[in-house]
Amino acid sequence: MEVITGKPNNGVLEYLLKRRSAKVDDLVAPGPSSDEISQIITAALRVPDHGKMCPWYALVFEGEARAQIGDVIADAYVAANPNARPDKVEAERGRFLRAPLVIALVSRARKGKKAIWEQVLSGGAAGQNLSLAAHALGYGVQWLSEWYAYDGNVKAAMGLDARDHVIGFFYIGRCEVTQSDRDRPDLDKVVTYWSPDAVIRKGDCYDVEKLGFPEMGFDLSKIDD
Repeated sequence: MEVITGKPNNGVLEYLLKRRSAKVDDLVAPGPSSDEISQIITAALRVPDHGKMCPWYALVFEGEARAQIGDVIADAYVAANPNARPDKVEAERGRFLRAPLVIALVSRARKGKKAIWEQVLSGGAAGQNLSLAAHALGYGVQWLSEWYAYDGNVKAAMGLDARDHVIGFFYIGRCEVTQSDRDRPDLDKVVTYWSPDAVIRKGDCYDVEKLGFPEMGFDLSKIDD
């Protein structure tokens, strides 16, 4: 395989400058073929990975598997909300039916000398590559987490344990609806050409107090046995 590092490709740059997520409710069948799924996940492999740790893995949900995990999600929702309306429970049951394909990307930091933070970031990069590859094949993608990414019962039913953390669920399908763009960060607020006396632009104007500070959900200083 030819490595293309350092070779210009204006088409890729134009693509990156214009990409945006699709809305999950706009995704329809058919989804990617088996070969296309392999290409999408292979693209996710080609990310920076300090120490070649491969600190993540993927779960593919298609066909009946989407309904089966939907039953798990509905049961977990009822367990947490015993008085939930039936229509709300059914909406939760249909979460994975919103797209013909859902790929769960899971972070699993490996034991070794490499910083766990770097391993987590590598997983995020894998998610971005996965999304871009699906877009490049002509599919719309929305990267979501939602409450069940953090629910212990749902995670256990998926085969995850205490070392596993969902990077995101990638909903993939055809998108025939034009997606409007959204506002993007202002470069003048988040980019600094550094010098010793420069005022560092940290984008603090984007803080949203009502959301609070997000919890990481796990200790970055160690890996549990």
